[in-house]
Amino acid sequence: MIRMTEPTKISSVPDHQPAAGGIAARARASVGPKYLTGLNPEQRDAVETLDGPVLVLAGAGTGKTRVLTTRIAHILSQGRARPAEILSVTFTNKAAREMKHRLGQMLGQAVEGMPWLGTFHSIGGRILRTHAELAQLKSNFTVLDTDDQVRLLKQLLQADNIDDKRWPARMLAGLIDGWKNRGLTPSQVPSGEAAVFANGKGGKLYASYQERLKILNAADFGDLLLEDIRIFREHPDILRQYQQRFKFILVDEYQDTNVAQYLWLRLLSQAPSSTSPRLRGEVAARSDASEENSPQTALVETPPHSDLLSASEARHTPASGEEQKSHVKNICCVGDDDQSIYGWRGAEVDNILRFEHDFPGAKVIRLERNYRSTGHILAAASHLIAHNEGRLGKTLRTEDQDGEKVTVTGSWDSEEEARGIGEEIEQIQRQGDKLNEVAILVRASYQMREFEDRFVTLGLPYRVIGGPRFYERAEIRDALAYLRVINSPADDLAFERIVNVPKRGLGDATVQMLHDHARKRRIPLFEAARAVVETDELKPKARGSLRDVVAQFDRWRAQREVTAHTDLAQIVLDESGYTEMWQKDRSADAAGRLENLKELVRSMEEFENLQGFLEHISLVMDRDSGADEDAVSLMTLHSAKGLEFDNVFLPGWEEGLFPSQRTLDEQGRAGLEEERRLGHVGLTRARRRAMIYFATNRRIHGTWSTTIPSRFLDELPAANVEITESKGGSAWGGTGGYGASRFDDMEAFGSTYATPGWQRAQANRNRGGGRNGGGGRSGGFEEEAATFSSSSSSGPDFGSFSSRRRGPLTIEGELVAKSTGTTSEFSLSDRVFHQKFGYGRITKIDGNKLTIAFDKAGEKKVVDSFVQRA
Repeated sequence: MIRMTEPTKISSVPDHQPAAGGIAARARASVGPKYLTGLNPEQRDAVETLDGPVLVLAGAGTGKTRVLTTRIAHILSQGRARPAEILSVTFTNKAAREMKHRLGQMLGQAVEGMPWLGTFHSIGGRILRTHAELAQLKSNFTVLDTDDQVRLLKQLLQADNIDDKRWPARMLAGLIDGWKNRGLTPSQVPSGEAAVFANGKGGKLYASYQERLKILNAADFGDLLLEDIRIFREHPDILRQYQQRFKFILVDEYQDTNVAQYLWLRLLSQAPSSTSPRLRGEVAARSDASEENSPQTALVETPPHSDLLSASEARHTPASGEEQKSHVKNICCVGDDDQSIYGWRGAEVDNILRFEHDFPGAKVIRLERNYRSTGHILAAASHLIAHNEGRLGKTLRTEDQDGEKVTVTGSWDSEEEARGIGEEIEQIQRQGDKLNEVAILVRASYQMREFEDRFVTLGLPYRVIGGPRFYERAEIRDALAYLRVINSPADDLAFERIVNVPKRGLGDATVQMLHDHARKRRIPLFEAARAVVETDELKPKARGSLRDVVAQFDRWRAQREVTAHTDLAQIVLDESGYTEMWQKDRSADAAGRLENLKELVRSMEEFENLQGFLEHISLVMDRDSGADEDAVSLMTLHSAKGLEFDNVFLPGWEEGLFPSQRTLDEQGRAGLEEERRLGHVGLTRARRRAMIYFATNRRIHGTWSTTIPSRFLDELPAANVEITESKGGSAWGGTGGYGASRFDDMEAFGSTYATPGWQRAQANRNRGGGRNGGGGRSGGFEEEAATFSSSSSSGPDFGSFSSRRRGPLTIEGELVAKSTGTTSEFSLSDRVFHQKFGYGRITKIDGNKLTIAFDKAGEKKVVDSFVQRA
């Protein structure tokens, strides 16, 4: 028998952890995950802080996408969650694909099994299909696009005997989309808002629309989140399933979330609870009419997002500290309050501003080290955005060199602005830089027309980002089609395009009949229409509409002989009903389309007649650019977010245009702050050079107006900004920019400077020739020297000019000629030289004003005192 002896007691050994900075710690770090290599301290903190709520304030160019994808890789590599337990939400499919691609590169393998990485709507749609029966749908429901949505609403308007012309279906679609973006069901729409459509029928139509969608087994994009919110609220067991499933939640571009997206995230980001959470602004389904005046219902009458409860208030209060700890959710939101620029489509910057209130104890990490722009650009952008009050605050910095200062350039008008920018781009190209690294960012799409025409003239390839080129826009093509038919009645393609635009009851069957008739008789469609209206082949209503179209074109064609082509274009747009069609359209882009039409009419002024204008358009439209072509990028500031270029031009920094007067009128201070954020976004798109332009005169809504430089210019830091002169020249030899009147400064050249302009003026004075170059301040030339003394023994007490001949004066940019009756010493065909425009030949003489065909700058009008014989 073997006796077991009692084991010897062994003293316990404490657990060992490598000492910070010791050999073991440093050795372990050397074999750490490769994906952490290259992260700066703030980025690494954002990646490795996995527990609890985290807000990453990521400024422009600070590497937020890298932080977000690296954080997911870290969660997976540390075994904190499986791929299917991570909810990662983005705003675009492109961003989701890029994240998956980067994750695959980091982890060294394809990213599989991450079903919850996608856009808000794609993930919301997946959840809704899983629980479709709770939304009175089938799992194979159809998601309607905007056209289908408008078509369905038109049917409802007709059924309710509502005039679709007075109350357009597209306007109602925009209202419903806005309500859904705010998380409002039909019963929650405030009566005041419902009253804005069809005399108070907006709410009823919204309810009918939702009922019709159920019958059709369909949903629109707004339903993909709104129905999820309703299901989560009414079925807490389903909400708990998703709360338990998602161990980590990550959100990109959090500053761009709307109210519905916010509510959806807040519900999912709460810890599992046995009760249904209720957020301020939400209303439970009413069981009977007695709830109509309940306190909860009263919440609907206030904006649903104005007083959202914090996470702890939205749930029952935990009984113990341990339970409180269990309710902490691992949510990480990445965004930049300084880049929230989509308020016009429902985005709420307050969502990111109140993050710490919604998630008590949240850690805020600021990414301020910029890897994109130079020091001067970042300083200018940071100084500008610092004027906003509604922001969490951060200052972008770089370890790169200061680089070139931000330049501010004034020009006489928008034409000179486009000409000057075109010359700058040609200079950039001559220096060997790629056109792909050049971008022009405008505030309004109608500004693009001037640049597109200039680029065609210069032969500069360009592309429009975020939309079609100016002459390819639907409203411009429609207007051109009308003008083409007036110019050439045999233009069948143009006639077919606009025969039923705006709607005249001439559908596909009518057009097909015209085609058949035209083929049989071998005549154009317009002549076929003229013949068909004299027969009984069409129904009376369609025949009457087509007869009116033919008569209109006959009348316009007759007017063409006695009416200026610009006036004719305006008459056509008005009499055809095309302008009225867009005036009644209440969609978000209708106002922009009307501005584009006005810009089209304005652009015709540069041509002698309609034929010449249409020939120019054919050249513009014929320009074909490949996707890989080296070309200048032209886009709006809103479309530029997320992009970056070496050289960025920012034209149109004038009051009324930027900041937009419409935004200021509609949103007040909040609108001004969003406009300022838009300026911040524009500046931070530039890596090496940012160039701001403003015009002294601009044509807005068909009327020339003298503009005021944008208030944002005075908010830029003087130490980081340089004032430059436009290279575009002007019609009278001066840029006419802002600056002091020449009467304010008439002393002789009493100082010496190294600037080329001063040296030219000094040389002219010494020669006594009285002719000056074109490189001076504000007016585009340097004055000839003139002395003015405040007291003179030989003259009056108020002072006198010296007898020396003096060049013209400039008063606020307007040239004051020496004498309108002076005869010029030059003759026709004389070869002359101008300091700004170079060599040219005189083609016309009017007193002392010369019209000169310059070799490089084209035809200009200048005063003879600014040129000299070649």
